[in-house]
Amino acid sequence: MASSEAPVKKVLVPIAAGSEPVEGSVPVDILRRAGADVTVASAGDDLLVEVMYGVKIVADALVADCADASYDLVVLPGGIPGAENLVGCAALEGIVRRHADKGGLCAAICAAPAMALAPWGLLHGHKATAHPAFVEKFPPEVTAVDANVVVDGKVVTSRGPATAMEFALTLVEQLYGKEKVEQIAKPMLVRYEPGYTIKELNPVQWQCSGTPKVLIPLADANEEMEVIMIIDALRRAKADVVVASAEDKLEIAARYGMRIVTDMSLDDAAEQQFDLIVVPGGMPGAKTLSGKDKLIDLLKKQAEANKPYGAICAATAQVLEPHGLLKGKKATTYTSMVSMLADSSECENRVLVDGNLITSRSPGTAMEYAVAIVEKLLGRDAAREVAEGLLFV
Repeated sequence: MASSEAPVKKVLVPIAAGSEPVEGSVPVDILRRAGADVTVASAGDDLLVEVMYGVKIVADALVADCADASYDLVVLPGGIPGAENLVGCAALEGIVRRHADKGGLCAAICAAPAMALAPWGLLHGHKATAHPAFVEKFPPEVTAVDANVVVDGKVVTSRGPATAMEFALTLVEQLYGKEKVEQIAKPMLVRYEPGYTIKELNPVQWQCSGTPKVLIPLADANEEMEVIMIIDALRRAKADVVVASAEDKLEIAARYGMRIVTDMSLDDAAEQQFDLIVVPGGMPGAKTLSGKDKLIDLLKKQAEANKPYGAICAATAQVLEPHGLLKGKKATTYTSMVSMLADSSECENRVLVDGNLITSRSPGTAMEYAVAIVEKLLGRDAAREVAEGLLFV
């Protein structure tokens, strides 16, 4: 008897040197949450790809090796020179053209609609959007629309990093329907409006001398969107961000399969001092980090010195609370873990600062959290500049 189960949706997400990491990671994460079989493919000759802001991602395959596969969706991230490198990949152009000719769903974000889909002729006669800096590059055959996401037939386009989550959820709707979108978006606390607010208690001026140095510890199964959004925003602000592996290897397999190569081991990072330590969530990654004595020692020394530290999502409840790092503090955490906090009175806040502690709730609040960190470390003007670059205004 034939199976009644629907076939798994197959998605190709090509990346290249200089791709925008948020625009690449968010669709991968969210589409995998929906159950799609997502292949992250390198448009170059190596599986290891350094995208923008020094983020190093290990692809699942080379684009050149994907030519004979069939996909339900192809998603092109933006970024410069990433979009230029994608359009220069002949194998990718062949895959996308054949996919479109068969009536397949194509999607692109930021620079990619204007730099890739339009030159390939795949937007002719369509309405589309792109990053404001690239809209003028649309040929006359394309009708530019000022919107976060535009769906026109079998083409979906979007504007930039801050619209990546709305873009990804739109792709889920195209593949699976609105009910699946609700299942994913609600627990993530997705909010479509740009901008952020900070609830601040016991305000203090965070001190750092010169370029702020930030530690982001990382373990297998940490949530990749939280990690990459924080790295992206802080490096846009020119902070010195050290991503340190708490595992016995530098390559980390994040919660939804994104493979990230860290800068160094946690052991090596433990020999350094930091202006800020930020712990990402995702389970069981946060639980793993909680068991790393060197990280806990670093966090306790940070707290004792009244230097800033923080956590997002599960990490607040799984890492900070069990080790006394929330004593006398108000914090927020992932919805299902609120009861784990000794004091959950401020958990409704998306971003909460209490003195030298900054916490947030979920992947859906990660960009707000990242920009808020920039504001506390480097001031409102720097945060505004980063938010504008992300189109988060």
